[in-house]
Amino acid sequence: MKRLPVLVLIRRLLQFVGLFLAFTTTVYANPLDLHVDPTVGDDAHDGATQPVKTIAQAIRLAKPGDTIHLKPVTFRDWAAFFDKSGEPGKPITLDGHGATLDGCDPLDPKGWVEAEPGLFRNDDLMPLTDAIIDRWFFVMDGKLNRMQRCSKGPSEPLKSPEQLQPGEWTFVKDAERSKTARAGYIHGTFWLRLTPGQKLAESKIEFPKRTAGVLTRGTSSHIVVKNLTATRPYNDGFNLSDSCDIVLENIRAIDCGDDGISAHGECRYRVDGFTSIGNATGICDTGHSETTYRRVLIRDCIGFDLFFLDTGTYSVSDSVVLSSAAKAVYLQGRDKPAEPCRLTLDNVLIRRERTENEVRVSANCVLTARRVTFLNLDLQATGGEVAFDHCFLGGTIAAKTPRKPQMHLWKDATWRGIGNWYDLGSVRVAQSSFSAETFADFQKSVTSDRDGRWQAAAEADVQAAGIGNGTIPVSVDK
Repeated sequence: MKRLPVLVLIRRLLQFVGLFLAFTTTVYANPLDLHVDPTVGDDAHDGATQPVKTIAQAIRLAKPGDTIHLKPVTFRDWAAFFDKSGEPGKPITLDGHGATLDGCDPLDPKGWVEAEPGLFRNDDLMPLTDAIIDRWFFVMDGKLNRMQRCSKGPSEPLKSPEQLQPGEWTFVKDAERSKTARAGYIHGTFWLRLTPGQKLAESKIEFPKRTAGVLTRGTSSHIVVKNLTATRPYNDGFNLSDSCDIVLENIRAIDCGDDGISAHGECRYRVDGFTSIGNATGICDTGHSETTYRRVLIRDCIGFDLFFLDTGTYSVSDSVVLSSAAKAVYLQGRDKPAEPCRLTLDNVLIRRERTENEVRVSANCVLTARRVTFLNLDLQATGGEVAFDHCFLGGTIAAKTPRKPQMHLWKDATWRGIGNWYDLGSVRVAQSSFSAETFADFQKSVTSDRDGRWQAAAEADVQAAGIGNGTIPVSVDK
């Protein structure tokens, strides 16, 4: 046999190694589909050939370009991204396929003592803070029992154990034990009152064990979360903090202890399709965040419907807000020379369902509204800049208590209006008040309101005008 020269052998060996490396790189660089099944999954699996059990394990395994698929069931779990990122063009995608992340767990009767017939206590349910207690609830008979308490809204004081009626709860803080708790945490006792003779094991009571449905911390970028519902955490449905860059599609937050969704720090995210029902706050964004919402439905919230703070830039479009919270729409900026808090509304219907309330703009804030219908809501600008372009401001349409709203522009507020339709009780600019008969005087006083009209409106008229309730692609059914 003829022997090949050494150099030729080396060359062919290098070629083979190169082909092998190229093949293996191609195989392992392909995006993976990782599956999570809480019933038959096992975190010892790879997620690709066999499902893992927990979302946390799937997130640990995920590489840029991979997609995590949740079985479309209810998980007693959360999705937490801690310094986890994809890459440009290769995001890490979490597809819920309609799954629900439930923040609650059933009570374990073993941890409770029956102090007297029907009255149960637990001295060490879970790690607690004052903020958690402000947001706390138990689930009884399938419904949240907040005891008329809300972190960003009206809150009743906690009762004493002796005052509890069947189906009620309270918490008593232990000041002495709290001195030995780790920084920021407290100790205390939860009390539950059941119907005398009812066993705790048969009550089917649940408690909020998890802080959020979806959470980010640290730097978490190039992430997509879609087709997912977060419900019943003690804090937010979607709590996005620090430095994040995320896309969220077709998500829901239902009955959360605090916000349906909330941005903090320097988050950047886009939401397309969001339903927020029964939360303490529909949307609450803070910090120096930049958020964009499209196709939103908010209803049955408690503290705030829309709450935007600090120095962020926010926008909501093609959306419906059925306002019933203690406060409807609030903008709150920081003192100058900080950047203003900016909110843009485009093609939005905000309808107050009950009781008088307002859209409030504070100093160092900018509210820009285009094609927005404000129904049964006062507008009060204590400062800042307000610009309304082809909007409707009025009342009585579908109102349970017919009333003409008021508009009040304080002396430090700047107003600009183009083509608006006013059906108001009155307008006040600084110390001067105006009515429909003196609308021209109002326009002269602000010097920046043109092509507007002040006249009574019927619902059909507003709909025909296509102002803020034309082709909004969300359901407003109750």
